Amino acid sequence: MIKQFNDFAANERTYLAWLRTALALIAFGFMLERFDLFLKMFEKTVGEGRIPATGSVGREAGIGMVSMGLLVILLSTGRFMSTTKRIRSESVQPYDTRGVLVMGGVFFILALFILLYVSKILTTV
Repeated sequence: MIKQFNDFAANERTYLAWLRTALALIAFGFMLERFDLFLKMFEKTVGEGRIPATGSVGREAGIGMVSMGLLVILLSTGRFMSTTKRIRSESVQPYDTRGVLVMGGVFFILALFILLYVSKILTTV
């Protein structure tokens, strides 16, 4: 049996949950960027000038979401490696809240980004 198996398994499950979240962000960003391209093609083929032109908000939003997903992957990988090293260590270490604050900051920025994106979409409609 692996020593401290439960701790290692919990750390790995947490890491995989972060990866799923990051992949969802990347997929959503890709979808936003593709949907913006669809809207531009729709305007050209069907609108013939009757549909007001939309800005390229979807492109920037998609790139931002993909960037946030990649940032979450980097941060979660660093946290996973740090936690693995702490589990292997024999010394008692206090719980560090910096990682939680950094991830909270990332998701706060993401929420702010989505809020600004939605408000910009609503003002153009």
